Amino acid sequence: MRRIAAVAAAFLLAAPGLAPAQGKSAADGIAEYRKMLEDGNPADLFEARGEALWIQKRGPKNASLERCDLGRGPGVVKGAFVTLPRWFADTGRVQDLESRLLTCIETLQGIPADTIARTAFGRDEQRNMEGLVAYVSAASRGLRFELPQAHAEERAMYELGKRAFFYRGGSHDFSCASCHGEDGKRIRLQDLPDLTKNPGDGIGFAAWPAYRVSSGELWGMQRRLNDCFRQQRFPFPGYASDVTIALAVYMGVNAKGAESIAPSIKR
Repeated sequence: MRRIAAVAAAFLLAAPGLAPAQGKSAADGIAEYRKMLEDGNPADLFEARGEALWIQKRGPKNASLERCDLGRGPGVVKGAFVTLPRWFADTGRVQDLESRLLTCIETLQGIPADTIARTAFGRDEQRNMEGLVAYVSAASRGLRFELPQAHAEERAMYELGKRAFFYRGGSHDFSCASCHGEDGKRIRLQDLPDLTKNPGDGIGFAAWPAYRVSSGELWGMQRRLNDCFRQQRFPFPGYASDVTIALAVYMGVNAKGAESIAPSIKR
């Protein structure tokens, strides 16, 4: 963390003077700043925590998560992340990574899923979820997204996610598409990818979960979407609710073929 703070301070001090001299845009400077941080991404610490939690026997059933089926078969982690969300026959639901982990934690370890879902981000069992999300996503780093759409419920969730993505409301009449519906948009110095199509490798859906330097925490997709709803001045969605999973299906299918860099690092 001290190293991150030092790099950030150096960037902030140097960028104003360097950008004009070298003809760099502010966006170029931010991209260089992120590149410097990638070598020491603190997400690695969350990943290590998640790996330990995966094999640790916990809960009333004193069991590990090594038999958790994330879509590739019991215990198979590599390649699972880039196919989620997807349909699971045992729950009769389309599930993303977080909701599927909740199912495994409850059924295998006996820890109630609703207790975890009601816990505030960054607290108690949610911290364990952050570690598990980092571990599972890291196992598919470098692989390309290929969300299945063979099941009727998967296709229905895509359409629901599309409707939610373009739905306008709240005090500012915003939708997800207000920020991510076309090329060339940005907030302050932050470029905003167009998520209605494949924005490219390691961009948008292919970059989350991510370590947020500004908060010092790892954010999964559920937390990322929660913050998007906050910025739209919408009520917060329920953790692992259908609307959040549907949005992930919409973005994930649109990101077909994009290379995952998760867990990445963000400002």
